[in-house]
Formats: sequence, C-alpha cells, structure tokens
Amino acid sequence: MSRTSDTSDTSDVLVIGGGIIGLVTAWRAAQRGLRVAVADPEPGGGAARVAAGMLAAVTELHYGEQTLLGLNLASAERYPAFVAELEAASGQDTGYRSCGTLAVALDTDDRAHLRELHALQRRSGLESEWLTGRECRRLEPMLAPGVRGGLRVDGDHQVDPRRLAAALLTACERAGVAFHRGWVDRLSVVRERASGAVLADGTELAAGQVVLAAGSLSGRLAGVPEEVLPPVRPVKGQVVRLAVPPAYAPFLSRTVRAVVRGSHVYLVPRENGELVVGATSEELGWDTTVTAGGVYELLRDAHELVPGITELPLTETRAGLRPGSPDNAPLLGPTALPGLHLATGHYRNGVLLTPVTGDAMAAVLTGGELPEEARAFSPLRFSPTPSALSPASVPQEQPA
Repeated sequence: MSRTSDTSDTSDVLVIGGGIIGLVTAWRAAQRGLRVAVADPEPGGGAARVAAGMLAAVTELHYGEQTLLGLNLASAERYPAFVAELEAASGQDTGYRSCGTLAVALDTDDRAHLRELHALQRRSGLESEWLTGRECRRLEPMLAPGVRGGLRVDGDHQVDPRRLAAALLTACERAGVAFHRGWVDRLSVVRERASGAVLADGTELAAGQVVLAAGSLSGRLAGVPEEVLPPVRPVKGQVVRLAVPPAYAPFLSRTVRAVVRGSHVYLVPRENGELVVGATSEELGWDTTVTAGGVYELLRDAHELVPGITELPLTETRAGLRPGSPDNAPLLGPTALPGLHLATGHYRNGVLLTPVTGDAMAAVLTGGELPEEARAFSPLRFSPTPSALSPASVPQEQPA
C-alpha cells in the first residue's frame, strides 16, 4: 500500500519529482529493499503527459551523440523485459508496441539528409534498410505520392507514456513507496550533506539520500548550492492527438517520421486508435501555451506526409517542457553535494531511457556507484574539472 503523509517523515531515499524518471527510480529502489518516498503534487504527470513515446534509438541518432547512443541502445534492449515485469507488478498495460519505424523523405534535400543518416547508422553498427519511395508506400499506403525514399528501422518501437506512468505509479504503491502530494519548497542540507526536503506547506521530509528528478524544474530547487544545480532548461514541445475511426483503420501500421521544410514531424499510431502528431521544439522558457501556429504547422507538415490525416477528428492539443541539458544527455548519479543525486536532463529520450535510468539509480542508491554504461553521464562532467568519462572527452563522430 502507498502512504500519503502530511507530517514529518523519514525514509532511506526521497525522490523529488514524480514523473516517469522519478517513479522508475523509486520503484527500483524500493525493490532493493529501501524505504522510499516521492514528493510531487501530481505523481504520474509531467512531460509524460505530452510525450509521444517513441523508442527510437536508431532513428533519433544525431551527429556527435555516439556516446548517448550506447545508453539509448542499452535501454531499448531492456524494454521488452522491463515492460513485462512492470505490467506484471502493476496489472496494467503500458501500450508497448514492437511495430518499427519508417523515416521518409519528401524532397531531394530530405533524401540526401536521410542518406547521410543511413550512412551514420551503418558506421555505428545499427540496423536500418534503405527503401525507395514505392517501397515506402507499399509498407504504408497512406503516405503521400511524393515520398522520395526512406529508412525502415524494425528495432525502433513505441510505448504509451501515459499508460507507462500510470503503471509505474501503481507499481510504486504496491512496492510500499510513500507519496507526499505537494510542492517541494527547498532542499534540506545538514552539515554539508543533503538530508531531505521541506514541502511548501512546511512538512519536513528527512532522508538518507535525495534524488532530484524534477525534469525541467530540477535546476530551480531552492537550497541546492549554486555549483551543484543541474544545468537543465525547459524546451517546449507541442503535440496534437487525433482519433482514427474504425472505417479508416488501419491508418498507419508503424511510427512514421520525416523532416518537412527543416521541421521534424512524426506520427505515432496507438493500438487504441489514437494518432499522436508531434513535435515542435521551441526555446521559449517556461511557456506552455498551445498556439494556433504550433498546431497549424504540425497539421500542415503531417498533411504533406500523410494527406488523409485532415479527415481525422482532432481530440487534443497539448504543450509540455522537456528537460534539456548542455549536451542533450541525462545527468545521472551523485553530485558534488554528498547525499544528493540527479536523474534529470533526459531531453527527448526520457521515455526511451526509463529502464536503464531506473537500474542505474538503484545501483547508485544501494552501492554508491554508477554502472559502467552510465558513468559517462555523471553530473560531475559539468563541474570545473570534468570527469575523464564525460561525453565531451569521448571521441565523437563528425559530419561527413
């Protein structure tokens, strides 16, 4: 059973932030026998409410991110077993689909870009298949006639982040995690060690270790020494949700993505008939306004990719904030302040990195050290004397 507390409480681990990263950290720590508490006004919310849930280690590959690729692949490999364990622990479906992804090009420039990406994928040892436009349309008949070619990636799948968050919340409750449903006002520091937190209502939460997993808000927590605050920033994303009526099914059989006039667009079809269209990437601070321009651009680009999309009912528009870091990679593990750990900065890979993050943070909380696969993502890489294992110190592939 979960415990909801309104008075002072003590735990082995206090997780600040109840999004999917905070919840998976809490669940895995509780499985290791630790007494765990989570502080969040609305656990299960956060960026997961907006994310499309693409598990796209291959098609999300970018130049200069080969170090991050290793972590992404490790997490993607764990997803089937992770989902099976989570669904058994929670009794809830996560919407995981091993459907693959098709990245397509709509003009000559896009085709050249995809060809370069394909070459980078192959040099990185990844599996992807180049298809002609005709072969793309054979796989997905709803694609526009002008599609010039594409990449078929059978290993890039999807999960429903909202269902994932709900399942993690239930798994945490069943594992005995305590939930404090309120805003954290500040970190508590006693004798130069993180010792818990104080909620906005004055409730004091004492803990042996603290994990800051508050997404884009992680860099704003009072009480954290300035030199320890994570360098994360909010990156706005807008998404549109549509419904595929039975008469139109199957509309798309897999995730389809493209670059249209320099803007990325993707369409993620759910088994329940929902179609998620995203996502803008806007550096607008803390603004979460859904704008007419953002929705228009998403639907315009999606229409060029799949013309039939304009016939579908519009069911939801939403905007959220991704936690971006200076190198687009997460911050995982101990900070320079004893007792304080970070699990934030996942940017566009938060859903994908959920399994490996949970494992890494549980290892830190029980053994004090990050596993080898996660060591390059220590928060200490942004200190004045970066770790020798920081991504910046690892040779990166450069564009041809």
